[in-house]
Amino acid sequence: MEFATGMAAPVSGMRWFRDPERRDIQHELPDWPEGPSYALRSRADRNARGTARRAGVVSHSLVALTAGILGAVGSPFGEPRIRGKSEDPENEVDDFPVMWAPEGGVARTLPWQADPARRPENVRTHLIVTDARLVLVGFPDDDTSRDEALWDVGRSSIARAERRKFSKGHRDFTITFTDGSWCRLHSYNENAVNRILRHASSTFVPSDQLTPPQRNAIDTYVAERAQSGAVYPHGIVTRRPSGNLLFEGWSESAEPVNGIAGGTMHLMSPEGGQPTLQPGDLD
Repeated sequence: MEFATGMAAPVSGMRWFRDPERRDIQHELPDWPEGPSYALRSRADRNARGTARRAGVVSHSLVALTAGILGAVGSPFGEPRIRGKSEDPENEVDDFPVMWAPEGGVARTLPWQADPARRPENVRTHLIVTDARLVLVGFPDDDTSRDEALWDVGRSSIARAERRKFSKGHRDFTITFTDGSWCRLHSYNENAVNRILRHASSTFVPSDQLTPPQRNAIDTYVAERAQSGAVYPHGIVTRRPSGNLLFEGWSESAEPVNGIAGGTMHLMSPEGGQPTLQPGDLD
């Protein structure tokens, strides 16, 4: 997880830290080192860049056609950089704030290590969602065992978490806090975004509040998975908007790029039986 980066032509490769008056507040953030200052690209700049890019695409297309690798990684026919139409052009095309916060806003407390333009190249940041907090950790050299807590906030401070479709791979999302401040973040893994949004917006059910049928259903499911060699020593249960319960099991390991990879999900009815799948149950 890191602060997102603009994709539309006027803001491509850039990001800003704003207050509600759209003032740049990066120099007001406590203990933040100096970072780059960006300026929106003019139409003339964009036209020039577009001409150069189209020329490059034509040249690359000829090579791709000759080699027979249309659609390969790195070709102009791979995954589009932007999908769909902007839902918020004021903050995605005309400007690209990744922090929006008045003085004292929760979003202002986010650490500078989440900014890819400021942190050392060998440092990664992961966002951890617990039943009580959001925690941001950083670690060097792809060694997740050396993680250091950089920031945390109570779940009670979260108003909502939402995906931003106008982004590379649909992997941008915003977290809005109860004081109205918000941040826009990006993950390298779409499944990680799915988990962050699901967990940040869900009601956790503590294990000691599960009924015997619910616990039996989970134990039976985990035992069946263990027969095929899948072991999930950690698990959480969330209550879905429909009332159904979703059990998610996790392994011990965390990858440096994707965080906790893999896992398993088991949906059950409020009584612990076979559920009727409802919209939002697996979101």
